[in-house]
Amino acid sequence: MNTNKNSYIILYSTVMVVIVAFLLAFIYQTLKPMQDVNVALDKKKQILASLNIRDVSDSEAEAKYQEVVKAENTVGEGLTLYQCEVDGNKKVVVPVRGMGLWGPIWGYVALDDDKTTIFGAYFNHESETAGLGAEIKDSRAWQDQFRGKKVYSVDGKVVIAVKKKSDVKNPESECDAVTGATLTSDGVSLMLQESFEKYKSYLK
Repeated sequence: MNTNKNSYIILYSTVMVVIVAFLLAFIYQTLKPMQDVNVALDKKKQILASLNIRDVSDSEAEAKYQEVVKAENTVGEGLTLYQCEVDGNKKVVVPVRGMGLWGPIWGYVALDDDKTTIFGAYFNHESETAGLGAEIKDSRAWQDQFRGKKVYSVDGKVVIAVKKKSDVKNPESECDAVTGATLTSDGVSLMLQESFEKYKSYLK
């Protein structure tokens, strides 16, 4: 076969593409069960983090999750609540999702038995700027400021919010924004307000 012909080049390229595609598909299918396990474990560790249970190994996380998470309840379309117990006290973990500056952000917020006082919170992101918006995940001190904040007012209105320090008027329900990351902080605030509005009827 004349290797200088266009037909040879096209045939060779086609065969190589098919072989590489097959190999990639095979590797993906082979590794997918392991990836699914890792994704599920990471989710459990994030839920534990919202319950202020952090810095646990993978094996410890699995055991601790089984210990504290008593039930996973689907309460509406795409809505899930995690019924938990920490040191004999009942908690409920609420998943929250929204958009940051550069992409999706999400987290888990644990509430005390009164269903309005935050026990703990954990936030994560897909592509926020390191040292700025990424602090919603990387700064435990920033996440810890949510502890003790109120999600709902007495009349049931969602009052939890993230604001610039100078704009915080009600420290009982408002948290300081990440310095230099106004848009990401606004995204977290909107995420919390929209998510807790959806869960309001299920938390009463």
